[in-house]
Amino acid sequence: MLRVETKRLDGALICRLEGRFTGEGAEEVRRLVTRCDSKLELVVDLTDVMFIDAIGEEVLLFVKRLGAQFVAETSYSRDVCERLQLPFIGNLKSNLQVPVNSDGNGHRPRRR
Repeated sequence: MLRVETKRLDGALICRLEGRFTGEGAEEVRRLVTRCDSKLELVVDLTDVMFIDAIGEEVLLFVKRLGAQFVAETSYSRDVCERLQLPFIGNLKSNLQVPVNSDGNGHRPRRR
């Protein structure tokens, strides 16, 4: 099963994928990005993708040719980006998220 979430942010279309990027779901993403405004920068977040088949890889290469950048925050998504030579950025954090300090508990650092 594939879940696709899109949002526009600062002149970019962010397409977040979650689940298995295979078959008809991958083809639907291909149709989705071809219908989008070509003036927007395309960013595809692969962080929550668990599996990609040959069709999914073909679609990712197609999206790469459109000039997309990819978000890869997990070892699997980074491996896919490296293997397919997809241009990836480390992460895509929202400004609304609380910064995590060195102990990982999510508390905001104190300002002095």
